[in-house]
Amino acid sequence: MREKKEKKIVFIDMDGVLVDFKGQMELFYTRDPSLKNGYPDKPDEIPDIFKDPQPVEGAVEAVKKLHRSENFELFIATTTPWDNPDASSHKRLWIETHFGDLFRKKMFITHRKDLLRGDYLIDDRLANGASEFKGELLSFGWAYEKGEKGEWNQYRTWDDILKKLLPGMTL
Repeated sequence: MREKKEKKIVFIDMDGVLVDFKGQMELFYTRDPSLKNGYPDKPDEIPDIFKDPQPVEGAVEAVKKLHRSENFELFIATTTPWDNPDASSHKRLWIETHFGDLFRKKMFITHRKDLLRGDYLIDDRLANGASEFKGELLSFGWAYEKGEKGEWNQYRTWDDILKKLLPGMTL
């Protein structure tokens, strides 16, 4: 009898990792420039900002590839602003639109990612407990937290993530 291989647990953040939140902000500011003044430090509190943003380039395909590999148990780990309660339902609907049932009942909305137990967390920020995650943090995309200039995190693209998690596989 063949031994069943234990799958690695991967948590995936949404904003800046799956979702192009920066692009969505720019779209909202272009449509209504007054939003820059109304929400200068908290664009995530703009009503409906999480309703239908575009995915990060390559994100949807890469996550589906991770799923098809059967090496991982995949979960969403996202934070929503306390003062924008619609964000939670908009994010869940976004996941369903782009992934169907792949993440059905596999979504954590938390401000404490350090309490999650798993092997990997793919996140673009260190906030909300990501920096204290007990597994391996795969820092993704643009590190805008590092000030106006920012810098790239270790894993710039989803291809970089796939190379890490699926070494030797054809991308």
